[in-house]
Amino acid sequence: MKVVAYSIKSFEKEFLAKANQKKHDITLISNPLSLETTLYAEGKDAVIVFTNDDVSAPVIEQLAAKGIRYIATRSTGTDHLDKQAAARFGIKLANVPDYSPQAIAEHTVALALTLNRQIIKAQEHGRHFDFRQEGLTGFNFYGKTVGLIGMGHIGQAVANIFAGFGCKVIGYDITPPSGAKNIIPVSLQELYKQSDIISLHTPLTPDTKHLINSNSLKQMKDGVMLLNTSRGGLINTTDVLKALNDGKVGYLGIDVYEHEKGLFFEDHEHDTVKDSLLQDLISHPNVLVTPHQAYLTTEAVQQIADQTIKNLDMWQQSKCVGKACVCAKNCRAVEPAITIPA
Repeated sequence: MKVVAYSIKSFEKEFLAKANQKKHDITLISNPLSLETTLYAEGKDAVIVFTNDDVSAPVIEQLAAKGIRYIATRSTGTDHLDKQAAARFGIKLANVPDYSPQAIAEHTVALALTLNRQIIKAQEHGRHFDFRQEGLTGFNFYGKTVGLIGMGHIGQAVANIFAGFGCKVIGYDITPPSGAKNIIPVSLQELYKQSDIISLHTPLTPDTKHLINSNSLKQMKDGVMLLNTSRGGLINTTDVLKALNDGKVGYLGIDVYEHEKGLFFEDHEHDTVKDSLLQDLISHPNVLVTPHQAYLTTEAVQQIADQTIKNLDMWQQSKCVGKACVCAKNCRAVEPAITIPA
């Protein structure tokens, strides 16, 4: 199969090569997919994309005109894919249904620990040989209540880590999984009310967009810690920024950002004009932003590459990719979807 892979980072190449074993003719390019870069798909059978690529209806129409029959995304999330447009043009879609939930879970807890124990501030002071302890006070995780919105593979992995700290872990999901350990299912309103720490682990859907907003924030404890390693659109950033200024949110740790497309995964240090909302966020000492790197472990990246190549293998054999299929007629979310109660 002839393939072009978009938005390839330098570190991905060896993992894809190892997974591919020269089975497919894959052209790796660093450019993101857009209307302008569809030209690289000429003469190919499939394209491989990532979360911040433009896979909208106009782009899919251009890809179809160039003969593309398959689109594989190197991600679990599929909110960037226009599934209906792909169906109209007869293009099959596939994702990576699951990969190392521990990678995402460990990064989530790393954000929480770094914020709580003032690690970045302590490091900055230490660089200047300032070893005073003023302003470095944190709190014990032991005995605190952690609320997880989304109780899928990643949510359960997060629960196991926080339970190891001696936290009480509660969770909300429209369909709580059977056999989930270390999580007490509760209503969403009860989760907001009880939690000292709230962590988001649900797909971005029309129902979950801006799940965290001014109304939900009012229901939370003063000084709550909010964590998001799922999708930026789950949070209304403007509302959360106001809550930070008001003291309602005491800590914010995010690996994703509502307006990250065209921003994350690239160097914008020398841009004359920067995202003002993100600048406001990162100016707060109780905010930690990482660049969508929660997945970035050697184990996870190899698993993503392996599944991506497996999807190509199955298509080449005219077989269904199984649970990796995210075509409109067979669309499913790997992490259980969340429905927001009225």
